[in-house]
This record gives sequence, C-alpha cells and structure tokens, in this order.
Amino acid sequence: MLVGAAALLLGGGGLAAVATTALAGNSGPEPEAGHPHTITATTISCPDVGDRLREVPRSAQLQVSKGLSSLDRQVHDAYHKMMEGSSSTVLVRLKQQRQKTIGTMVTAIAKNAKRPSYLLKMSGCTTKPVDEAAGSGGYDSTKTTKNGWYQNQPQPQPQDQNQNQDPGQNQGQDPGQNQGQNGGQQGQPGGPSPDDFIDITTVQPNAGTPPFAAPRGNGASTGTFTTECGRNEDGHFNSDNVIVTPGVSNGAHHTHDYVGNKATDAFANDQKLAQSDTTCTNGDQSTHYWPVLRKLDGNAEQKPGAAQDANVGTTLTPATVTLTFRGSQAGQVQAMPRFLRIITGDAKAFTNGTKNANASWSCTGFEDRQLKDKYPLCPSGSQVVRTFAFQNCWDGRDIDSANHRDHVTFSDQNGNCPNGFTAIPQLVQRITYDVPQGNSFAVDSFPEQLHKPVTDHGDFINVMPDNLMSKAVNCINNGQECK
Repeated sequence: MLVGAAALLLGGGGLAAVATTALAGNSGPEPEAGHPHTITATTISCPDVGDRLREVPRSAQLQVSKGLSSLDRQVHDAYHKMMEGSSSTVLVRLKQQRQKTIGTMVTAIAKNAKRPSYLLKMSGCTTKPVDEAAGSGGYDSTKTTKNGWYQNQPQPQPQDQNQNQDPGQNQGQDPGQNQGQNGGQQGQPGGPSPDDFIDITTVQPNAGTPPFAAPRGNGASTGTFTTECGRNEDGHFNSDNVIVTPGVSNGAHHTHDYVGNKATDAFANDQKLAQSDTTCTNGDQSTHYWPVLRKLDGNAEQKPGAAQDANVGTTLTPATVTLTFRGSQAGQVQAMPRFLRIITGDAKAFTNGTKNANASWSCTGFEDRQLKDKYPLCPSGSQVVRTFAFQNCWDGRDIDSANHRDHVTFSDQNGNCPNGFTAIPQLVQRITYDVPQGNSFAVDSFPEQLHKPVTDHGDFINVMPDNLMSKAVNCINNGQECK
C-alpha cells in the first residue's frame, strides 16, 4: 500500500510541493530517529485518452470535449489529495471516475462511428517518481545531437536528464533573488524544481545551423513570410482550448496567451473566427496561442486557469513575438487550407514521454544552444526565448484530426514529407521575455506535470484570407522575404 504525504523540496532558492509515497509495512514499531522509512516524491501519470482518439463524429464532439476536460480535472483533484496526505485509495477512486467518463465518451462516439473499446482500458493511473526524466529513458537537451535541435523532428537521446550537470550549476543566483514581492514566497506549489533550470552559458552549442535559418539547397523554397500581430498588449487571455476542447469553458486548465484573432475562445467556430477583427497588421485573422509564462512571486489570482488550477504567479507579457513562415529544403510548398489546426509540443510530456515534445528554450545571444527539458538562466541583458517550430507536412485532406496530430507531421531532416503528405509553409513562433533573475519563472501547466519546461506547447489556427496565403506561398517559393 502507498501512503501519501505532503513534501517540500527546497534548494537553489526554488520551492516545489509534490506528492510523496512511502513503502508500507508500518505495522511494526516506529522507525528509530535518524532511520525513517524510504520516501519518494511522486506525481500521477495517466494514459492520454485524447492522444489515442482516432475518430470523433461531429455528433460526439461536445461530449468528447467535456470528457477530456473532466479527465484533466479528475487528475488535478487526485494529485492534490495526494499532496494533502490522503491514502492510496486516491488512485482507486481516480480509476473509477475515469472509467465512468471514458465510458460516456465511448458511447457518444459509437453512435455514429466504430466503437473505440480500446479507450476503456485506459482508466488506470500510476505514480511516477518526479526525479525521473520525461519519458522512458529520459532526454538531455544540453547535449549535442547529431542533427542539432533546429531540425523539425525532435531527436530524443537515451540519457539521464541530469547526468552531465554540476549540482551547483543550476543555482547560479543568490537564493534571495528568487523571492517575490508578495511575502517573499519562493517558487510555487507543484514545481518547478531547481533541477529544471540551467545556466545557459554552461550549455554547449547543440545546433548545426543558425536558429531556424531558411533552408538552403537545390530546389529549396528559401523565402520567408512574417506576420506581425503584437505582443498581446490587449490582454487576451483565457483558459480555454478551442482546438482540443471546443465548447468547454476552462478546457485547458491553464491560461493561454493570444495574438491574432480577437474572437478566440472555446466557443469560436470557423464562422466566428472568419468574421473577427485581428491584432495582425496585414489583416491575417489567424489564431496563435501558447501557455503564459509566470513570474513566481506568489501572486494567486483566484480564477480558472490561474490559482484555481495551481498556476500561481504574475503573468509576464512577452518582450517580442515573431511569427514567421519558412519553406522546405526539398522543394516548393503549397498553401495551407483555411482553418487548418496545428498543435506542436505536448502539455503532458512529463508523464506521456517526449514523443510529441517540441518546444525549445534558449536566451538571446545564445540561440545556438537550445533546451528541451530545462529552463535557461540567462546572463544580465539577455532575454529568455521560447520557440515553437510547427509541423510542415499536411495530409492534403483534413483541417484537423481526432487527436489533433494525425493530419500533419514533420518532414525528415532533408525536408522530405512522408508518403501521402505534402509540404506546407512551416510556422515558427518565437517569443522573448524579460524575466527576473534566478529560478523565478515557469510556464503554466497541468498540476501533475509540475510546470516542467518539456510540457511547453504552441497552437495555431490558419485563418489567413486566401489572397494573403497566396502571397505568403509565392514569397516563400520565390526566395523572397516578405511581411
């Protein structure tokens, strides 16, 4: 039997509250002083039902959206019960809740599609030691990879995420620098950990080419098209996810930062998006969004997506947002269809593994060094950089898929798309921030994901007018640089 307890992990000025488990066998005498039972910090890991969806008929979309949001809420509640010291019955209760919710989703899908009975086997959850690297075998993005981080396809390496790191290296700053203005709180419950940070100056260059340079080569489409949509100066935030959980308020359970289309929320259908105003200067009505980055100052906004979903701290406004479309090493690109939806990265990569993880962290002046599973500690005067390179191959048919991944994919390192896919302009979202010194910031996440940097992700809905998309494609294919 596992016994839950609350634990505080202190070090390097950071603070992380996580669930812990201790081996049973407590029927004998209490352990002597100095010889406590073995305790391991853990989080909850559940099969990702959304990733396994293959067909969701229109009639079942709302029920599936509600189900996915409910599954996330159930894990959220179970995780916090473990933190509060509840017993191992937490996982039993969680399985019962998930069985009921998944069953409802399966029934809704089966009314107009093949019954996805395999989903019913995904109700059980386990605990995961928090000191394990994301995914099986882990990943160390501080090491040089054969093809460099700037390749489209993630390049996981079977290495321990902390093995080549000096334990003192992550601290880098006076712990007192991490204290915020609200009572001097250090960090926030549920992560991040001091081990999630690394001094960027200690990281070896791991990219073979300059950051996201336009591809070159015979027949390549070497142009770029940049759309300027601001930095969310209007304060467009919500905790919805119109791609994954349309029709459900607070379906993301973390706060998203938006630029572009002003109407984007959980209830924005294609017609509403097409009729909306935009923050983009060229009339591009596309939707761009990503989880907010927060200053860990203890500021607890009691609203969905913030403190109510274990995301604590003051939201940081980006210093810059750059949205660039680039071409293909292998040849020309074709237009994206209007209302194409793409997600890059994985909000649950810490428990799901790094298969779909695709966010990149760095510092200005050091972008030949890219991090996947750590936050960078930047020198004075250098900004934190988040970069999302989106899938650049499309199946030629669908603007979305049941798991929001199967209709798009990445080319290989030479720019060649898999059979049945064609090259489209590759969107690169690059966002910079001025952050406080030290281990003092983190991306919004689901509570059980512990605000790990590997869970970062970006979202995009193409709502470019057809003439603007044609202009972008022509610029890219003709080797021009256009705005």
